Amino acid sequence: MPYVCAFTGKKSSFGKQRTYRGQKIVKGGFGLKPTGITRRKFRPNLQTVTAVVDGVPTRVKASTKAIKAGLVVKPLRRRDGYTRQQKAGAKA
Repeated sequence: MPYVCAFTGKKSSFGKQRTYRGQKIVKGGFGLKPTGITRRKFRPNLQTVTAVVDGVPTRVKASTKAIKAGLVVKPLRRRDGYTRQQKAGAKA
């Protein structure tokens, strides 16, 4: 499963981490000089959740922003009347 949110499409992005040495000119130095520039990843906060997709409960990766926003519809738990709904659906 790729590291992508199934609802918002958030995925990993790349950037750089810079390390500086020296003293700022304002503080009486010669300025900051970059000594190390390395590539790094910015990864979204993805959680594996069970969500209802096309009427079927499936495990998907969803960002916490999507979960908080209510984009993720979770299936009913057994203690929340899940079996009662099944029995009512079977009678109808």
